[in-house]
Amino acid sequence: MKSRIVVMILILLACTLSGIGADEISSAITLHQDSFDMIWLLVAGSLVFFMQAGFAMVEIGLTRAKNAGNIIMKNLMDFCAGSLMFWMFGWALMYGESVNGLFGFSQFFIGGNDMVLFRNWMFQVVFAATAATIVSGAMAERTKFSAYLIYSIFISALIYPISGHWIWGGGWLSRIGFFDFAGSTVVHSVGGWASLVGTMALGPRIGKYVSQGSVVTSKPILGHNLPLACLGVFILWFGWYGFNPGSTLSGTDPTMALVATTTTLSASAGAIGAMIVSWIKFKNPDVSMSLNGALAGLVGITASTAVVSPLSAIIIGLISGFIVVFSIEFIDKILHIDDPVGAISVHGICGVWGTLAVGLFGNTTHIKGLFFGGGFKQLGIQFLGVVTVGVWVMATTGILFAIIKKSHGLRVSKHEELAGLDLAEHSTESYSGFQIFTNM
Repeated sequence: MKSRIVVMILILLACTLSGIGADEISSAITLHQDSFDMIWLLVAGSLVFFMQAGFAMVEIGLTRAKNAGNIIMKNLMDFCAGSLMFWMFGWALMYGESVNGLFGFSQFFIGGNDMVLFRNWMFQVVFAATAATIVSGAMAERTKFSAYLIYSIFISALIYPISGHWIWGGGWLSRIGFFDFAGSTVVHSVGGWASLVGTMALGPRIGKYVSQGSVVTSKPILGHNLPLACLGVFILWFGWYGFNPGSTLSGTDPTMALVATTTTLSASAGAIGAMIVSWIKFKNPDVSMSLNGALAGLVGITASTAVVSPLSAIIIGLISGFIVVFSIEFIDKILHIDDPVGAISVHGICGVWGTLAVGLFGNTTHIKGLFFGGGFKQLGIQFLGVVTVGVWVMATTGILFAIIKKSHGLRVSKHEELAGLDLAEHSTESYSGFQIFTNM
């Protein structure tokens, strides 16, 4: 800090001696900061865009080989279709001029020569894509590709932007003090709630649950490539350094260092927490649970990453790792909801936990959590936000999936599911020449 002050003094002195006025100095400093912001947000947005590859690799690795090409197409097209919808409608509803704090209504079909607007759109469209693609994993291996495209259009154009406006667009939740720094609720819980509704509307994969009288047994359907899933997790973790530090929205904000640190610590603690629980519960350190633990830690810290200490980040991540194991088991074996990759637990449940953690561990001038003398006020506001966004997403996606199911069809036929969606939906094979899967 001292060195920066000295440099600034020297610059000002040099400018004074050379006859440059105060206005010129101010303009130069502003231009310098604007340039850093432009570069930072475009680089950070590119990192978040690369997370699409991470989601695809995780989903492919944790499911069967006969559906790999279909998963690639879903992760490609939910971004492509979603980005067009977000350009036409989503940005306007999320960041346009607010209508009573409920939704925006300006800047449809953005254009012109405002480079800052284009920069901001580019950074935000990749967040919209993340919310959309979360659902792909939960509904994997039995969803019609065309039905998934319809869903992608509506979540990017309408569902995500409106709840996003409430929090990030100056809407009613932000006005009462709800805080979500980088999207535990805005992005991840939205994807998680949509995943829950989608999987319930879709039903389980063939052979997943076996009934014997009144007893229902969950049958494991193992993924075909754990190394690929691991690669996906590392790609997602890498992309999260655009997701969280990028949300400082400024290339000259030193808070990005704290954000990167808390992000790293929470993810690490989440993986360790999930490993410990799985080791105790299953007698072995489970690979897929540990991978999901890292993602759970990342989701869990996303809301509070800029307002908590490194120690608090470790605690948040550790609890996220514990939560994700028990949540995956509960959803699968008690509720009998078939989520092949654990998306509901990682993004939905841990998104809720991460949002509430702001009200517990927040410790800044403006955000004080329960554990740091802030009482229950912030926690109550965070809880209200969690509930209202959850109700909004579940209601709208419930209507959407019901309409798709009734009019177009949501699920492929039994024959198509058994053959695999690569052949049934795309007339191709992801591993041509290798017979490495069964029909179950």
